[in-house]
Amino acid sequence: MRKIILTHGLIAGLIVGVPMLIASVGFDDYPPVAVSVAIGYATMLVALSTVFLGIKRHRDTAGGGVITFWPALGMGLAISAIAGVIYVAAWELTQALSGYPFVADYTRILVAEKQAAGASAAEIATLRAQMQAYAVQYADPLYRLPVTFIEIFPVGVLVSVISAALLRNPRFLPARR
Repeated sequence: MRKIILTHGLIAGLIVGVPMLIASVGFDDYPPVAVSVAIGYATMLVALSTVFLGIKRHRDTAGGGVITFWPALGMGLAISAIAGVIYVAAWELTQALSGYPFVADYTRILVAEKQAAGASAAEIATLRAQMQAYAVQYADPLYRLPVTFIEIFPVGVLVSVISAALLRNPRFLPARR
């Protein structure tokens, strides 16, 4: 079981981390944040499909075609956790290599949205002050690392729950003999 968890976790982490690293280091211009978020979460779903594959593989080989919900969920969460750690490492490496000013870019987008909505100068000043405080927090790795992990792990939890619920039924995609 450990080998399957490690293998599928590493594959998921590489699927989600390598494109992020290549895109941010390989291109001079950053895509809009909305596009980056959409691509990022789509990549996470593709990467975390390894959760389903890992649970199924374990069910079909070691489990003889049977696995109960809780062991399947635990396995999915372990795969997701490994993928999350690799995702965090890839984001940190991306930040170090590209120098992408994430908080400054995020602040610029939020201020532009507020201005477009007709916010007052006081509201915009308050937002800028909040984002300045966020920039200080985000500069601290003890804050940034868990925040980055929380970007991917809830997706992994969702995929793990769905996979465990489906694969506990031995008639769902039965093992080939």
